[in-house]
Amino acid sequence: MNRYFQALTLPLALVALLAGCSSMDKYNPFTDNPTIVEIPRAPADATEYLCEGNKRFYVRPMDKGSRVWLIYPDREIGLEKVGSTGDRYSNGIAVLDINGNEATLSDGPKVDYKACQAVNPKKK
Repeated sequence: MNRYFQALTLPLALVALLAGCSSMDKYNPFTDNPTIVEIPRAPADATEYLCEGNKRFYVRPMDKGSRVWLIYPDREIGLEKVGSTGDRYSNGIAVLDINGNEATLSDGPKVDYKACQAVNPKKK
């Protein structure tokens, strides 16, 4: 029984190693022209805003525009629509004003995002 197990172990190990090599078609550093597959970093159904100082954030509309999901590079928060006219959203601390493809975001006294432009505007 022990010899049978030893004889079967080597072929199974080789099959497992060869199966791992099949993923090398995405990136192969041993070729002259390696292919790198870039994964998009923008969240699905979100509009990216680029602001002064190369600051970025994303806005994803929710509940038919009555709320938005604000996505910072390091955290995410939900904002409710403030007022019946315009596109102003807040959670009591952060305030997001959207005017067409432009936006301004104040997140309390410490962070201001000014002169923000939509990079990939999404239609409402």
